[in-house]
Amino acid sequence: MRKFLKKNNISNVRTVVLDTSAFIAGFDPFSSKRYNVTVPNVKEEIKRDSILLLRFEVAIETGKIEVKTPFEKYKIKVENVANKMGDLHLLSETDLDVLAVALELEIEGFKPQIVTDDYSIQNVASKMKIEFIPLTTGGIHKIFEWIRYCPACYKNFASNYKLVSCSICGTKLKRKPKRKITPGKANEKKKN
Repeated sequence: MRKFLKKNNISNVRTVVLDTSAFIAGFDPFSSKRYNVTVPNVKEEIKRDSILLLRFEVAIETGKIEVKTPFEKYKIKVENVANKMGDLHLLSETDLDVLAVALELEIEGFKPQIVTDDYSIQNVASKMKIEFIPLTTGGIHKIFEWIRYCPACYKNFASNYKLVSCSICGTKLKRKPKRKITPGKANEKKKN
């Protein structure tokens, strides 16, 4: 993989960061001419499927995929954005790592895309202006900021409310969109 990076200008290198769903959906790293990156926890999530695990390990051994652990500062930035958006409680440790690696690569000058079918990853990636590629779904078309609410007593809670049940009546909380933003228009609203 390092040879691939040396012979290409970093600004021209298309990078894909692979979520677990990419492997489950059949992403083939051997046919990709891109710089393929994933995170260590993906291996843990696919190890129940021996064929996926074998393909994953061979791709690493042959240099088709690089496994990268994100720096903590990028993970903290991702957690802050996800918390503000109301998606943090739906993202696994692996999801946060995938987003943090994509953010880190983008800051380093790569053109990363996250390969994922996870809507929460797509939502947070869109907010951070990181491209994503869905494989088996249509992907999201709007960025959502969420609010949590009680379906019984209709009390609203902040998106980062720590409890899963209503503090008033004990009913399990749900979430609904607080605000929807078309990805291209997110910047326009800030300018006006």
